Amino acid sequence: MNFAMWKKALNVIPEVSKEEWDRLDIISRWLISTRAAVLIMTFISAALAGLFAWRDGSFQFLPWLALVFGLIMAHASNNIFNDYTDFIRGVDKDNYYRNVYGAQPIASGLMTPRQHLTYFVVTGLLALVAGLYLVSVNANDPVVWVLLGLGAFFVLFYTWPLKYIALGEIAVLLVWGPLMIGGGYYVLAHQWNWNVVLACLPYALGVTTVIFGKHIDKLDKDKAKNINTLPVVLGEKISRYAVLAMMVIPYFLTAYLIIIKFFTPVMAIVLLALPTFLRVYPYFLKPKPEKAPEGSRGWPLYFVGYGFFNNRAFGMYFMIGLMLDIIIRLLPAMQNFWR
Repeated sequence: MNFAMWKKALNVIPEVSKEEWDRLDIISRWLISTRAAVLIMTFISAALAGLFAWRDGSFQFLPWLALVFGLIMAHASNNIFNDYTDFIRGVDKDNYYRNVYGAQPIASGLMTPRQHLTYFVVTGLLALVAGLYLVSVNANDPVVWVLLGLGAFFVLFYTWPLKYIALGEIAVLLVWGPLMIGGGYYVLAHQWNWNVVLACLPYALGVTTVIFGKHIDKLDKDKAKNINTLPVVLGEKISRYAVLAMMVIPYFLTAYLIIIKFFTPVMAIVLLALPTFLRVYPYFLKPKPEKAPEGSRGWPLYFVGYGFFNNRAFGMYFMIGLMLDIIIRLLPAMQNFWR
Protein backbone atom coordinates (compact mmCIF):
# COMPACT_ATOMS: atom_id res chain seq x y z
CA MET A 1 0.00 0.00 0.00
CA ASN A 2 1.34 3.37 -1.05
CA PHE A 3 0.26 5.72 1.75
CA ALA A 4 2.31 8.57 0.27
CA MET A 5 0.30 8.38 -2.95
CA TRP A 6 -2.97 8.18 -1.01
CA LYS A 7 -2.08 11.42 0.73
CA LYS A 8 -0.97 13.05 -2.50
CA ALA A 9 -4.12 12.00 -4.39
CA LEU A 10 -6.30 13.39 -1.59
CA ASN A 11 -4.61 16.79 -1.93
CA VAL A 12 -3.91 17.20 -5.65
CA ILE A 13 -4.67 15.44 -8.92
CA PRO A 14 -1.32 13.74 -9.55
CA GLU A 15 0.35 13.09 -12.87
CA VAL A 16 1.78 9.59 -13.12
CA SER A 17 3.51 7.61 -15.86
CA LYS A 18 2.37 4.18 -17.03
CA GLU A 19 5.31 2.61 -15.19
CA GLU A 20 4.35 4.36 -11.94
CA TRP A 21 0.69 3.45 -12.44
CA ASP A 22 1.47 -0.24 -12.86
CA ARG A 23 3.25 -0.24 -9.50
CA LEU A 24 0.39 1.41 -7.62
CA ASP A 25 -2.07 -0.42 -5.38
CA ILE A 26 -5.75 -0.44 -6.34
CA ILE A 27 -6.70 2.22 -3.77
CA SER A 28 -4.14 4.66 -5.19
CA ARG A 29 -5.49 3.99 -8.68
CA TRP A 30 -9.05 4.52 -7.51
CA LEU A 31 -8.15 7.78 -5.76
CA ILE A 32 -6.45 9.10 -8.91
CA SER A 33 -9.27 7.93 -11.19
CA THR A 34 -11.93 9.59 -9.06
CA ARG A 35 -10.01 12.87 -8.62
CA ALA A 36 -10.29 12.26 -4.89
CA ALA A 37 -8.88 15.67 -3.99
CA VAL A 38 -12.24 17.29 -4.78
CA LEU A 39 -14.34 14.75 -2.85
CA ILE A 40 -13.85 16.85 0.31
CA MET A 41 -16.54 19.20 -1.01
CA THR A 42 -19.06 16.35 -0.95
CA PHE A 43 -18.01 15.29 2.54
CA ILE A 44 -18.65 18.83 3.79
CA SER A 45 -22.15 18.84 2.24
CA ALA A 46 -22.94 15.50 3.90
CA ALA A 47 -21.49 16.76 7.20
CA LEU A 48 -23.66 19.88 7.03
CA ALA A 49 -26.77 17.74 6.46
CA GLY A 50 -25.86 15.75 9.56
CA LEU A 51 -25.25 18.88 11.61
CA PHE A 52 -28.62 20.36 10.66
CA ALA A 53 -30.30 17.09 11.65
CA TRP A 54 -28.36 17.00 14.92
CA ARG A 55 -29.43 20.56 15.64
CA ASP A 56 -33.07 19.49 15.32
CA GLY A 57 -32.60 16.36 17.44
CA SER A 58 -32.90 13.99 14.47
CA PHE A 59 -29.33 12.79 14.02
CA GLN A 60 -28.76 9.06 13.56
CA PHE A 61 -25.19 7.88 13.16
CA LEU A 62 -25.58 4.84 10.88
CA PRO A 63 -27.92 6.56 8.38
CA TRP A 64 -25.60 9.57 8.39
CA LEU A 65 -22.58 7.34 7.77
CA ALA A 66 -24.45 5.73 4.86
CA LEU A 67 -25.29 9.21 3.57
CA VAL A 68 -21.63 10.29 3.68
CA PHE A 69 -20.43 7.09 2.03
CA GLY A 70 -23.16 7.09 -0.61
CA LEU A 71 -22.69 10.72 -1.62
CA ILE A 72 -18.90 10.37 -1.84
CA MET A 73 -19.25 7.21 -3.94
CA ALA A 74 -21.80 8.96 -6.18
CA HIS A 75 -19.46 11.92 -6.70
CA ALA A 76 -16.55 9.58 -7.34
CA SER A 77 -18.53 7.53 -9.87
CA ASN A 78 -19.58 10.76 -11.59
CA ASN A 79 -15.94 11.82 -11.95
CA ILE A 80 -15.02 8.44 -13.44
CA PHE A 81 -17.98 8.54 -15.84
CA ASN A 82 -17.15 12.12 -16.83
CA ASP A 83 -13.70 11.04 -17.99
CA TYR A 84 -15.15 8.05 -19.84
CA THR A 85 -17.79 10.18 -21.57
CA ASP A 86 -15.27 12.83 -22.59
CA PHE A 87 -12.92 10.17 -23.96
CA ILE A 88 -15.65 8.43 -25.97
CA ARG A 89 -16.85 11.75 -27.39
CA GLY A 90 -13.30 12.71 -28.39
CA VAL A 91 -13.13 15.71 -26.06
CA ASP A 92 -9.76 14.71 -24.62
CA LYS A 93 -7.98 14.91 -27.96
CA ASP A 94 -5.62 17.74 -28.96
CA ASN A 95 -4.07 18.26 -25.51
CA TYR A 96 -7.34 19.12 -23.79
CA TYR A 97 -7.14 20.50 -20.23
CA ARG A 98 -8.07 17.27 -18.47
CA ASN A 99 -4.94 15.65 -19.92
CA VAL A 100 -2.68 18.52 -18.85
CA TYR A 101 -3.41 19.20 -15.18
CA GLY A 102 -3.50 15.57 -14.06
CA ALA A 103 -3.69 11.98 -15.18
CA GLN A 104 -6.77 11.13 -17.26
CA PRO A 105 -6.56 7.34 -16.92
CA ILE A 106 -8.03 6.40 -20.31
CA ALA A 107 -6.59 9.20 -22.44
CA SER A 108 -3.20 8.82 -20.74
CA GLY A 109 -3.15 5.12 -21.55
CA LEU A 110 -3.14 4.06 -17.91
CA MET A 111 -6.35 2.04 -18.20
CA THR A 112 -8.44 0.54 -20.97
CA PRO A 113 -12.01 1.84 -21.41
CA ARG A 114 -13.29 -1.48 -20.08
CA GLN A 115 -11.18 -1.21 -16.92
CA HIS A 116 -12.36 2.35 -16.46
CA LEU A 117 -16.00 1.31 -16.81
CA THR A 118 -15.40 -1.44 -14.26
CA TYR A 119 -14.26 1.18 -11.74
CA PHE A 120 -17.40 3.20 -12.54
CA VAL A 121 -19.77 0.25 -12.15
CA VAL A 122 -18.28 -0.90 -8.83
CA THR A 123 -18.18 2.62 -7.40
CA GLY A 124 -21.70 3.37 -8.65
CA LEU A 125 -23.04 0.13 -7.14
CA LEU A 126 -21.54 1.05 -3.77
CA ALA A 127 -23.34 4.40 -3.97
CA LEU A 128 -26.58 2.61 -4.91
CA VAL A 129 -26.32 0.18 -1.98
CA ALA A 130 -25.94 3.09 0.42
CA GLY A 131 -28.91 4.82 -1.21
CA LEU A 132 -31.12 1.73 -0.96
CA TYR A 133 -30.20 1.38 2.71
CA LEU A 134 -31.38 4.96 3.28
CA VAL A 135 -34.60 4.16 1.43
CA SER A 136 -35.15 1.18 3.72
CA VAL A 137 -34.64 3.12 6.94
CA ASN A 138 -37.14 5.69 5.67
CA ALA A 139 -39.81 3.01 5.19
CA ASN A 140 -39.73 3.33 1.40
CA ASP A 141 -40.73 6.99 1.59
CA PRO A 142 -41.42 8.03 -2.04
CA VAL A 143 -39.54 11.31 -1.51
CA VAL A 144 -36.35 9.38 -0.71
CA TRP A 145 -36.84 7.39 -3.92
CA VAL A 146 -37.12 10.68 -5.80
CA LEU A 147 -33.93 11.97 -4.18
CA LEU A 148 -32.14 8.74 -5.11
CA GLY A 149 -33.40 9.01 -8.68
CA LEU A 150 -32.27 12.64 -8.97
CA GLY A 151 -28.83 11.68 -7.71
CA ALA A 152 -28.56 8.93 -10.33
CA PHE A 153 -29.73 11.34 -13.03
CA PHE A 154 -27.04 13.90 -12.26
CA VAL A 155 -24.34 11.21 -12.02
CA LEU A 156 -25.18 9.92 -15.49
CA PHE A 157 -26.09 13.09 -17.36
CA TYR A 158 -23.98 15.92 -15.90
CA THR A 159 -21.18 15.65 -18.47
CA TRP A 160 -23.61 15.11 -21.35
CA PRO A 161 -25.93 16.74 -22.08
CA LEU A 162 -26.21 19.12 -19.09
CA LYS A 163 -22.68 20.59 -19.33
CA TYR A 164 -23.09 21.02 -23.09
CA ILE A 165 -26.25 23.14 -22.76
CA ALA A 166 -25.13 25.56 -20.00
CA LEU A 167 -26.87 23.59 -17.24
CA GLY A 168 -23.81 22.01 -15.64
CA GLU A 169 -23.14 24.87 -13.23
CA ILE A 170 -26.81 25.03 -12.23
CA ALA A 171 -26.72 21.26 -11.66
CA VAL A 172 -23.74 21.67 -9.33
CA LEU A 173 -25.59 24.35 -7.32
CA LEU A 174 -28.65 22.11 -7.00
CA VAL A 175 -26.70 18.95 -6.18
CA TRP A 176 -24.29 20.30 -3.56
CA GLY A 177 -27.02 22.36 -1.90
CA PRO A 178 -30.71 21.37 -1.98
CA LEU A 179 -30.07 17.75 -3.03
CA MET A 180 -27.09 16.80 -0.85
CA ILE A 181 -27.73 19.02 2.18
CA GLY A 182 -31.49 19.60 1.98
CA GLY A 183 -32.16 16.04 0.80
CA GLY A 184 -29.60 14.62 3.22
CA TYR A 185 -31.39 16.43 6.05
CA TYR A 186 -34.68 14.95 4.85
CA VAL A 187 -33.49 11.33 4.97
CA LEU A 188 -32.11 11.89 8.48
CA ALA A 189 -34.91 14.05 9.94
CA HIS A 190 -37.80 12.64 7.86
CA GLN A 191 -39.05 16.12 7.02
CA TRP A 192 -38.40 18.88 4.50
CA ASN A 193 -37.21 22.23 5.86
CA TRP A 194 -37.02 25.22 3.51
CA ASN A 195 -34.85 27.12 5.98
CA VAL A 196 -32.31 24.30 5.76
CA VAL A 197 -32.44 24.58 1.97
CA LEU A 198 -31.81 28.32 2.24
CA ALA A 199 -29.06 27.73 4.79
CA CYS A 200 -27.30 25.27 2.48
CA LEU A 201 -26.92 27.85 -0.28
CA PRO A 202 -23.92 29.69 1.21
CA TYR A 203 -21.83 26.54 0.91
CA ALA A 204 -23.40 25.36 -2.36
CA LEU A 205 -22.61 28.70 -3.99
CA GLY A 206 -18.99 28.24 -2.96
CA VAL A 207 -18.84 24.83 -4.65
CA THR A 208 -20.39 26.37 -7.76
CA THR A 209 -17.62 28.98 -7.90
CA VAL A 210 -15.12 26.11 -8.18
CA ILE A 211 -16.75 24.58 -11.27
CA PHE A 212 -17.41 28.06 -12.66
CA GLY A 213 -13.73 28.91 -12.27
CA LYS A 214 -12.72 25.68 -13.98
CA HIS A 215 -15.00 26.39 -16.92
CA ILE A 216 -13.66 29.94 -17.24
CA ASP A 217 -10.14 28.48 -17.34
CA LYS A 218 -10.98 26.31 -20.33
CA LEU A 219 -13.54 28.58 -21.96
CA ASP A 220 -11.74 28.83 -25.32
CA LYS A 221 -11.11 25.09 -25.51
CA ASP A 222 -14.74 24.31 -24.64
CA LYS A 223 -16.05 26.84 -27.15
CA ALA A 224 -13.94 25.29 -29.90
CA LYS A 225 -15.38 21.85 -29.07
CA ASN A 226 -18.99 23.14 -28.90
CA ILE A 227 -19.22 22.50 -25.16
CA ASN A 228 -21.51 25.36 -24.19
CA THR A 229 -20.79 25.75 -20.49
CA LEU A 230 -22.33 28.76 -18.77
CA PRO A 231 -19.05 30.76 -19.01
CA VAL A 232 -19.03 30.07 -22.77
CA VAL A 233 -22.57 31.46 -23.00
CA LEU A 234 -22.03 34.44 -20.66
CA GLY A 235 -18.52 35.33 -21.78
CA GLU A 236 -15.30 35.52 -19.78
CA LYS A 237 -15.76 38.90 -18.09
CA ILE A 238 -19.35 38.40 -16.96
CA SER A 239 -18.41 34.95 -15.69
CA ARG A 240 -15.56 36.32 -13.57
CA TYR A 241 -17.90 38.83 -11.93
CA ALA A 242 -20.55 36.14 -11.48
CA VAL A 243 -18.01 34.16 -9.45
CA LEU A 244 -17.29 37.21 -7.29
CA ALA A 245 -21.03 37.66 -6.69
CA MET A 246 -21.31 34.01 -5.63
CA MET A 247 -18.43 34.54 -3.21
CA VAL A 248 -20.08 37.57 -1.60
CA ILE A 249 -23.73 36.43 -1.43
CA PRO A 250 -23.05 33.69 1.19
CA TYR A 251 -22.10 36.34 3.77
CA PHE A 252 -25.41 38.15 3.25
CA LEU A 253 -27.40 34.91 3.34
CA THR A 254 -25.72 33.96 6.61
CA ALA A 255 -26.48 37.41 8.04
CA TYR A 256 -30.15 37.08 7.02
CA LEU A 257 -30.42 33.68 8.71
CA ILE A 258 -28.95 35.18 11.89
CA ILE A 259 -31.47 38.04 11.76
CA ILE A 260 -34.43 35.65 11.49
CA LYS A 261 -32.89 33.59 14.34
CA PHE A 262 -32.45 30.45 12.29
CA PHE A 263 -28.78 30.82 13.19
CA THR A 264 -27.35 32.19 16.43
CA PRO A 265 -24.89 35.11 16.13
CA VAL A 266 -22.00 32.66 16.48
CA MET A 267 -22.40 32.01 12.74
CA ALA A 268 -20.75 35.38 12.21
CA ILE A 269 -17.55 33.32 12.53
CA VAL A 270 -17.74 32.99 8.74
CA LEU A 271 -16.33 36.53 8.65
CA LEU A 272 -12.99 34.92 9.48
CA ALA A 273 -12.99 33.66 5.89
CA LEU A 274 -12.97 37.24 4.59
CA PRO A 275 -9.15 37.51 4.54
CA THR A 276 -9.07 34.59 2.10
CA PHE A 277 -11.70 36.27 -0.06
CA LEU A 278 -9.77 39.55 0.02
CA ARG A 279 -6.68 37.72 -1.22
CA VAL A 280 -8.60 35.91 -3.93
CA TYR A 281 -10.98 38.50 -5.41
CA PRO A 282 -8.35 40.66 -7.20
CA TYR A 283 -7.52 37.72 -9.48
CA PHE A 284 -11.10 37.69 -10.76
CA LEU A 285 -10.97 41.38 -11.70
CA LYS A 286 -8.58 40.63 -14.56
CA PRO A 287 -8.55 38.11 -17.41
CA LYS A 288 -6.51 34.95 -17.09
CA PRO A 289 -2.81 35.60 -17.82
CA GLU A 290 -1.38 34.38 -21.12
CA LYS A 291 1.39 32.50 -19.33
CA ALA A 292 1.64 30.72 -16.00
CA PRO A 293 2.45 33.22 -13.21
CA GLU A 294 5.54 32.46 -11.20
CA GLY A 295 4.85 29.85 -8.54
CA SER A 296 1.46 28.88 -9.96
CA ARG A 297 0.32 25.27 -9.48
CA GLY A 298 -1.90 23.25 -11.78
CA TRP A 299 -1.49 25.50 -14.83
CA PRO A 300 -3.32 25.84 -17.23
CA LEU A 301 -5.96 25.82 -14.48
CA TYR A 302 -6.03 29.21 -12.79
CA PHE A 303 -9.37 30.55 -11.52
CA VAL A 304 -10.53 27.16 -10.25
CA GLY A 305 -7.73 27.11 -7.67
CA TYR A 306 -8.73 30.46 -6.22
CA GLY A 307 -12.36 29.36 -6.13
CA PHE A 308 -11.36 26.20 -4.29
CA PHE A 309 -9.24 28.08 -1.71
CA ASN A 310 -12.06 30.53 -1.01
CA ASN A 311 -14.69 27.81 -0.75
CA ARG A 312 -12.49 25.72 1.55
CA ALA A 313 -12.01 28.66 3.93
CA PHE A 314 -15.68 29.67 3.97
CA GLY A 315 -16.87 26.05 4.21
CA MET A 316 -14.55 25.34 7.15
CA TYR A 317 -15.76 28.34 9.17
CA PHE A 318 -19.37 27.69 8.16
CA MET A 319 -19.14 24.14 9.52
CA ILE A 320 -17.35 25.27 12.70
CA GLY A 321 -19.98 27.95 13.19
CA LEU A 322 -22.79 25.43 12.79
CA MET A 323 -21.20 23.13 15.37
CA LEU A 324 -20.90 26.04 17.81
CA ASP A 325 -24.49 27.01 17.00
CA ILE A 326 -25.61 23.53 18.03
CA ILE A 327 -23.61 23.63 21.26
CA ILE A 328 -25.11 27.01 22.18
CA ARG A 329 -28.64 25.72 21.58
CA LEU A 330 -27.94 22.85 23.96
CA LEU A 331 -27.31 25.31 26.80
CA PRO A 332 -30.52 25.56 28.87
CA ALA A 333 -30.26 29.34 29.31
CA MET A 334 -30.27 29.87 25.54
CA GLN A 335 -33.01 27.43 24.53
CA ASN A 336 -36.05 29.65 25.05
CA PHE A 337 -34.50 32.71 23.39
CA TRP A 338 -33.48 30.91 20.19
CA ARG A 339 -36.64 28.90 19.67
